[in-house]
Amino acid sequence: MRARILAIATLLTALPAAAVAQECGIDFEVWKQDVAGEARAAGVGEAGLRALAGADIDTRVLARDRSQGVFSQTFIEFSGRMISEYRLKHGAANLGKYASVFDRAEQEYGAPASVITAFWALETDFGAVQGDFLTLNALVTLAHDCRRPQLFRPHLTPLLTLIDHGVLPADVKGAWAGEIGQTQILPADYLNNGVDGDNDGVVDLRNSAPDAIMTTGKKIQSRGWVPGQPWIEEVRLPDNLPWEETSRTNKLPISQWNAWGVTRRDGGALADNGQTAGLALPMGRKGPAFLTYDNFEVYLKWNQSFTYALTAAVLATRLEGAPAYDPRSPEPGLDMEQMKGLQRKLQAGGYDVGNVDGILGTNTREAVRREQLRLGIPADGWPTAELLSRL
Repeated sequence: MRARILAIATLLTALPAAAVAQECGIDFEVWKQDVAGEARAAGVGEAGLRALAGADIDTRVLARDRSQGVFSQTFIEFSGRMISEYRLKHGAANLGKYASVFDRAEQEYGAPASVITAFWALETDFGAVQGDFLTLNALVTLAHDCRRPQLFRPHLTPLLTLIDHGVLPADVKGAWAGEIGQTQILPADYLNNGVDGDNDGVVDLRNSAPDAIMTTGKKIQSRGWVPGQPWIEEVRLPDNLPWEETSRTNKLPISQWNAWGVTRRDGGALADNGQTAGLALPMGRKGPAFLTYDNFEVYLKWNQSFTYALTAAVLATRLEGAPAYDPRSPEPGLDMEQMKGLQRKLQAGGYDVGNVDGILGTNTREAVRREQLRLGIPADGWPTAELLSRL
């Protein structure tokens, strides 16, 4: 069975882009027939197709998709809530309990135990809260909807394949966006990266911690993780830093950051590890500061929210024994309505900030940096009331 599932997975990766980018928003039953044709061509049998025939739109999923207000929180607010004593305590306990499994995951996939455990903690509190949405309904809803169908349509046939082969029941439940199991894995990753960590012949990401750990390690590897290299480092900043050079994506040699007076948290010189790093300022030049290395990009491939990604990266360092980061004294930011007003002004100025949603995403940060440069304000990407008033 496993060999056949892998063959189907290979077939899916070979499908042309058009096959997974079908028209959205058309009559739902007609649309499901299109999906069924695609699934049948990929080898999905009657059990999987029957499950699809019974799938329906879940309006609760659409409501969740359009109201992700949690990501309008500042980094200090979000990370302060998510990096809890409960997660640190139980994370440490699980690192000990499953030490041999984590060792295997790092040996085979290069993913550190702390990184895997941070995702395990943030996603489901170590399997305790996995979601109560019917996964198939969630995915057909988001794939049929026209907001982001390209993100969800590619997971439908993998899910139907898993159902067809009895790996998952037709009524499997998980998160509202279609993720399944203790680390919230989407079906394509379940199919392509699923690992039987406890050697019982089944990949069960909902009930088996070893399966979830090994699969998460393989997923992290598949996103480009480089073994033995860092992901973030908390730093202290001088007041006269050239702020226009500060950006997560503007990766510079460590020697350059040293030359500009950036130091370790304890004031010592940065160790030159031969890598380049960007400077992430989630709340501007007066807030917490982190050098971000290439491995940090893997966190953003897991979740595109910079705030979530940085929180997960910091939690991993805490699980390795690092102290809580220094919040410093950031300037007050904008509330959601002010942020929407800022985004409208930036749009009017010709910037592509995506949706006007009140969330400080990558495009909005970059637009803010460019306007700060134009106005002679230190370009740290953090929008303030002063910037809003000067636009």
